[in-house]
Amino acid sequence: MEYTIIRTNLLPSPQADWHVAEWQQANTLQVNHYPWPDSGHRPNAQARLMYDDDKLGIMFHVEDRYVRAVAQRFQDGVCGDSCVEFFVSPLPDSLEYFNFEVNCGGTMLLHHCPGPKGRAAGLSWVPVSGEDGKTITMAHTMPEIVEPEISEATIWTIEYHVPFALFEKYLGPMPGRAGAAWRANFYKCGDRTSHPHWGSWAPVDTQNPNFHVPESFQSIVFG
Repeated sequence: MEYTIIRTNLLPSPQADWHVAEWQQANTLQVNHYPWPDSGHRPNAQARLMYDDDKLGIMFHVEDRYVRAVAQRFQDGVCGDSCVEFFVSPLPDSLEYFNFEVNCGGTMLLHHCPGPKGRAAGLSWVPVSGEDGKTITMAHTMPEIVEPEISEATIWTIEYHVPFALFEKYLGPMPGRAGAAWRANFYKCGDRTSHPHWGSWAPVDTQNPNFHVPESFQSIVFG
């Protein structure tokens, strides 16, 4: 599998508008692998990426039901809410990765993860600092808190922009972007909604729901 990230001269500020003109040039990928036993609720979740010289833009668009969001602080556990996730490994020949997890209300959890070899050596996941988290700009179409759960059909969109400087702060200098191939996966979940579910873009070979499998990440190429 491979996804091409379209370059633009300047990403507009996040609007969380799936239909905005600037984003129509972006390729669309589908989160459509739901391999694990779940509630039977399998939302239509799509994602797009674009980039400019300074930042990477990520947008998710979800046709959902049973929508809930109670986490409200940076680094709160958002995977229990109606949540979309982008796990990305920027370095060639490394399984180090970042897990960007965002609920429908725009609350994010973000860690720098050492990958399997690092964990085997006793290294642990490092939460990205609040100061660094503030460099990520965010827009979302749902309120920050969605409680009680909305059982009716609901469409929601998340857009956030990550400065390349954030990646380099944790990984060191990286090669130029045009033509570079990173590795990633994209997910949809809702662990503590009334209808739990776990979906991915690239297939994940585990017996139980587990997104932390960098060996399953696939290429995202900077056009």
